[in-house]
Amino acid sequence: MNELVQIQDIIANIERVMIGKKNIAELAVVALLADGHILLEDVPGVGKTMMVRALAKSIGADFKRIQFTPDLLPSDVVGVSIYNPKEMEFEFRPGPILGNIVLADEINRTSPKTQSALLEGMEEASVTIDGITMPIPKPFFVMATQNPIEHEGTYPLPEAQLDRFLMKLKMGYPHPSEEIEVLNRLEKRMPIDELDSVVSLEELIFLQKKVKDVKVDDTMKGYIVDLASRTREDTYIYLGVSPRGSIALMRASQAFAMLKGRDYVIPDDIQYLAPFVFCHRIILRPEARYDGISTEEVLSRIIKKTPVPIKRKVSQ
Repeated sequence: MNELVQIQDIIANIERVMIGKKNIAELAVVALLADGHILLEDVPGVGKTMMVRALAKSIGADFKRIQFTPDLLPSDVVGVSIYNPKEMEFEFRPGPILGNIVLADEINRTSPKTQSALLEGMEEASVTIDGITMPIPKPFFVMATQNPIEHEGTYPLPEAQLDRFLMKLKMGYPHPSEEIEVLNRLEKRMPIDELDSVVSLEELIFLQKKVKDVKVDDTMKGYIVDLASRTREDTYIYLGVSPRGSIALMRASQAFAMLKGRDYVIPDDIQYLAPFVFCHRIILRPEARYDGISTEEVLSRIIKKTPVPIKRKVSQ
C-alpha cells in the first residue's frame, strides 16, 4: 500500500535525527495524519524542537517556532497590520501561526489572552485580525510544549484549552546507550541538516483525507464511548472525558490503524492510544491525589475493567 510506505518513510526520516524515540515519532505522525495537535510535557534539552523540525523537513513544510514569554502579545502570534505611508494603506504582516508546522515552546509561560490566540487557530483553522478572518494554510500542525508540574509556568493551561490537543506526550530522557549514539551522530555534523522531504504537502493532505476512510464499526465506536463514559462515573475522577475526547480517540485510532497497514480499527488501537488521548482531559478528585493515585493508573484500571468487543461488525 503506497500510503503505508509514505507514512513509514516519514517515521524513518525522523528516526535519522531522534534516537530511541520511535514510539513518539509514530504518535506525532498519527496526530498529524488525524489533523490534530500535540501537547508535549517535558524538561528542556530532550529533543522536542529537533523532532518537530525533522517532521517539518520530512514533509517539506514551512516550520515556525514561537517562544512563549509573559510579555508575548496575541499580535506576536497571529500577526499585525502596519500602516505604509508610501502606499497610504495598512499592510498585514503575518505571524508565525500562519505556517504549516508550528512549535509553541513553553506555552504555559504566557498569558491566557495570548494562549487563546494560538488555540483559536488550532480549533478553527483560522485567525481573526482587525475583524477579518483568515484561513490558516493546510496542513496545520501545532506541537506545544510545557514544563512539568515541578517547573510549573506562570499561566498553566486550563482544562478547556487542554481539551483542544489531540494527544499529550512525554519524551523522557534517553537510555545511556542511546545518549552515546546521539553524541556520536553530533560529533562532526548535524543530521537535521541532511534531511530531505520524503512526502510532499499535497501527498500529506491526501493521506489526511484517506485516514477518514478507515472503517470504525459500531462495536468500536461503542467501545470508545464506553471508555469515555466510565471516566465520567469513576469515583476518583472529578471531570471525565468529553465527547470531543471520544472523537479525538476515534480519529487517532483511524490514523494509527492506517499506520499499521489496516483499513479498519481494532480494540488494540483504542487501548494503546487511550492514555495519550484521555489522560490530559481528566481531572482527579483530591482524595485520589491524597492516596497517591495518578491519572494514568485510574485510566489503566478503567481500560482493564471495560469489556473488550470481540465480534467485528462492519457498518454498511
